[in-house]
Amino acid sequence: MTERMGRGAVAWRTLCWHYFFLLWSWTHAQTRYSIPEELKQGSVVGNIAKDLGLDLTDIFERKLRVAAEAGKQYFTVDSGKGELVVNDRIDREALCGQSASCVLPLQVVTENPLQLHRIEVEIRDINDNSPVFVTKQHVLEIAESTVAGVRFPLETAEDSDVGSNSVKSYSLSKSECFSLKMKALPGGLQTPELVLEKMLDREKESVHEMLVTALDGGNPAKSGIMKITVTVLDINDNIPLFTKPVYNLTIPENTVSGTVLVKVEATDPDEGANGQVEYAFAQHTPESLLSLFDVNPDTGEISLAGQLDYELSAVYDLRITAKDKGVPGMQGHCRVQIIVIDINDNVPEIILTSTPNPVREDAPKGTVVALISARDLDSGDNGKVVLKLPVGSPFTLKPSFSNNYALVTSGSLDRESFPFYNIEITATDSGSPPLSSKKTIPVSISDVNDNPPVFSQSSYNVYLKENGLPGSILYSVSASDLDFGENAKVSYSILESKVQDVSVSSYVYINSENGSIYSMHSFDYEKLKVFQIVVQAKDQGSPSLSSNTTVHVFILDQNDNAPAVIYPSSAGLGSLSLQRMPRSAKAGHLVTKVTAVDADSGHNAWISYKVAEATDASLFGVNQYTGEVRTKRAVAEQDDSSQRLLIEIRDDGEPVQSATVTVSILMEDGLHEPILDIRHKAAESGGKTGRLALYLILSLASVSVLSLVTFLILAVKCVRNSRGSASCCVRRSDCDDYKNPNRNLQIQLNTDGPIKYVEVLGGDMMSQSQSFRSCMSPMSEYSDFTLIKPSSTSDFKEVISVLDASLPDSTWTFESQQVST
Repeated sequence: MTERMGRGAVAWRTLCWHYFFLLWSWTHAQTRYSIPEELKQGSVVGNIAKDLGLDLTDIFERKLRVAAEAGKQYFTVDSGKGELVVNDRIDREALCGQSASCVLPLQVVTENPLQLHRIEVEIRDINDNSPVFVTKQHVLEIAESTVAGVRFPLETAEDSDVGSNSVKSYSLSKSECFSLKMKALPGGLQTPELVLEKMLDREKESVHEMLVTALDGGNPAKSGIMKITVTVLDINDNIPLFTKPVYNLTIPENTVSGTVLVKVEATDPDEGANGQVEYAFAQHTPESLLSLFDVNPDTGEISLAGQLDYELSAVYDLRITAKDKGVPGMQGHCRVQIIVIDINDNVPEIILTSTPNPVREDAPKGTVVALISARDLDSGDNGKVVLKLPVGSPFTLKPSFSNNYALVTSGSLDRESFPFYNIEITATDSGSPPLSSKKTIPVSISDVNDNPPVFSQSSYNVYLKENGLPGSILYSVSASDLDFGENAKVSYSILESKVQDVSVSSYVYINSENGSIYSMHSFDYEKLKVFQIVVQAKDQGSPSLSSNTTVHVFILDQNDNAPAVIYPSSAGLGSLSLQRMPRSAKAGHLVTKVTAVDADSGHNAWISYKVAEATDASLFGVNQYTGEVRTKRAVAEQDDSSQRLLIEIRDDGEPVQSATVTVSILMEDGLHEPILDIRHKAAESGGKTGRLALYLILSLASVSVLSLVTFLILAVKCVRNSRGSASCCVRRSDCDDYKNPNRNLQIQLNTDGPIKYVEVLGGDMMSQSQSFRSCMSPMSEYSDFTLIKPSSTSDFKEVISVLDASLPDSTWTFESQQVST
């Protein structure tokens, strides 16, 4: 028990030297409780929640817990009542040894916010230990010649209790020859001594037996007994005497085992065996000292037999005896006091008081991450510890009290760059040479929704063929979010916008999870050529973040429209067109002109004409590009008066779309011949009538005025469109790929030789059409002007044809697009 108490006292003294706590600047005043030792488990120490100003709900919400600095968890918190209760048996002697004060420091940790409270529990001593003599029976051999007044040191009783409960007095059972007296020692200690009151007479009584009782000051008092047996010997009248009563020496704790520490020396003036001295440890020397030190019985050299540890014991007190070989043997006594000097042999230790919780990446500077303490079992400068963090770390250590620190943030955090930190803390003491240790604290960074979703492209171009199946996928957009968890989950939606005054949601919809865009119905290039979709990607954070992208959808034309015949009009006649011509017509006579349009664009709208069937294929032909039906030769007498032509109109698409029109030609005698023939006959007859000359003058004037007005209108529109819209003059082969649903003006003319044909087209495809045609040829002998009444078609609203003549291979198209401002 003595060894256990000694080690406990050393450990407690070491702990006290290393924990001189100050308070956090933000915590309450220090709380102190006082309880007796040996309380039963569950005994209430005090209401810690009330004393710290906490509600019962705070015990759960703030995760209140108690950490003992001594290592063992002697206390716990009753979370239902907020009381600090005893968790394990408390033995004051085991904790504090013979220390007068026994205070158990506690650390109370609360979270959200992270705080550290200091609590001290004073452990009061109770008289639970009796005085104990290590040696239950002490044997003395005293020569009968020993004079009265000689003192014989006795073993001191040990009591683990302190203060008033420790050993207070000694008593000796009744004896005629002996008494008990106390001898004062340095440091205020006392030791009992057996005093010879009168000389012994071996012949009367050779053995004396007595009892020494040690009493403590407890209430009730407890006692310990040691039996003393004195054997009376014949005369050996000189006691060995040491040169010093006390030997003091100082040695470092790292002294090598086997080193001779000191040499004690005693002399005996007797001669022979009575003067030969042997050295030994006193009879009551503890086993712990016997295992640590050796004494040479012949020389008196005291050497180190084990390894010293300053942290276990800083002072050792040895009792040495010198006994001669006389009969009876006489012995002398001395003390050897050894003071151990601390060396820096203990590495600093880093203790994590609280487990770090994940830190939000937007945590402000100074946020407490964890509570840390450091300790070093050495003393003085060897026990002073300094903690350091690596350079560049976004964390720092904020000292609180004694060797306690708070790990706090010192800079901005970014989970996307560093989601996890292994913070390496280095503890270094101030010894020479200094010792250090390292501890790695893992700290995870929790995500904050600080990154919006980002699309893989700033905009997307989608090319979609018309007439696709409803529900088919158009495109899939994708966006990524650098955040984590719910903050990185992206949902897609289409922002509201208008396409031809209709909500875009009527055309398409999007899968909110994967960003796939689907069509709601089939698209028609002739009605809609291009539109835009604004897609928004939004994360699930709070608050949520979003970003937008634009999807440009281009509808690609398919050859889904057959050519539509607009002239000759077949209204009321089915697919049959009746035309009349004189039988006197010559080769090249213009019978009629077939005009067709195709609602498609590009190659799909290029139209060609050919005669599919004919009554007489050698008589009539159709121009492949203009649709003009002319005679191939002069009409012969044997030719039938009724001729039928089936003209096929084909586009250039794939697959080819076509339409047919039947032209029925009735050749009659007596009809007026073309102007060319009339003028030729008039020339042959050699006469001109005044009426014909007047008609020719009026025709030429009308054509000139109409041409001038047409070109003036074209010039004005080009000037206007050059300010607010694009004007172009391109080859027709290049312009067929573009169709404007708005009003437009087109002029087509021949560049190969004199202008023979000018066609002005304007209006909407779906509107009613009007056609105006003028026929003029500088090679003819006279010109005529014909105005055709408006005709209705299913494809065009307004068509104006001016100066109708043959269309050459190379044609230019002037287009002016009207743009509303």
